[in-house]
Amino acid sequence: MSVIAMSMEVGTRGSEVAAGVAQALGIVSVSHELAERVADKMHVKKSLLQRLREGKATMMEKLSTSKEQISVYTAEEVLLLAQQGNHLIRGWGSTLLLHPVPHIPCVRVCAPMENRVKSLMQRLDTDDEDFIRDEIEKSDAAHSAAMHSRFGVTWGDPLLYDLTLNTDRLSIETCVEYVVGLTKRPEFQETAASRATLDNLALEARVRAAFMADPRSEDVEVTVVANGDTVTLRGMVEDERLVKAAQSVAHAVPGVKHVHTELRSIRRPRR
Repeated sequence: MSVIAMSMEVGTRGSEVAAGVAQALGIVSVSHELAERVADKMHVKKSLLQRLREGKATMMEKLSTSKEQISVYTAEEVLLLAQQGNHLIRGWGSTLLLHPVPHIPCVRVCAPMENRVKSLMQRLDTDDEDFIRDEIEKSDAAHSAAMHSRFGVTWGDPLLYDLTLNTDRLSIETCVEYVVGLTKRPEFQETAASRATLDNLALEARVRAAFMADPRSEDVEVTVVANGDTVTLRGMVEDERLVKAAQSVAHAVPGVKHVHTELRSIRRPRR
């Protein structure tokens, strides 16, 4: 039931590392598939999400697309895959979303800019170095901004990862061996406690996604805390109508048996 979260920058050959690890462990490497699932839930084209991720979206596209929807639905899909097991999840904030789960290694693949430019030029069969460098810088800026906005972290901070691999210094084969070896270490074996942590995070994500998808509760922005089959809702909502809507929607989420409400409405009912 191996699960690995991997972050990589454009041109680092991280996809080759991911493919090698997936083959060695007999698991599935996913990345673009997540875009399809999130796009379906948002009722937008997959290509739009890709442009947003790469920093290529127009101003109108940025203004008309909900960053909150992307964040909520992405978290739901990433945690669902982690629950299923046997997946290597590339990008999409997976290293941040899964970092609290002790048995899931979080890996970053990086390389110096010059190596990245050269690698991408070869892959795209072009000699336009300035264009490739500009594309990489745009991608880096978009990813950095997204991670800071969504998680409040600095993209690339070494403390966010269990293992950082520099493909300028290490061969793809060596990188694969390091990641595979990490999954076999005692620190990354699944326990009842680590599984419970993952299941709780996944249930919280499903509840938030359910709030987002239901017209009755799409404006609900509260803290969701799961513990087994019990979900606790905390925070402030506009009125009692939203309190009842949040309770109803949360109760309907698969895996939820009990809902504790610690919500407070700003408007008090008239006497």
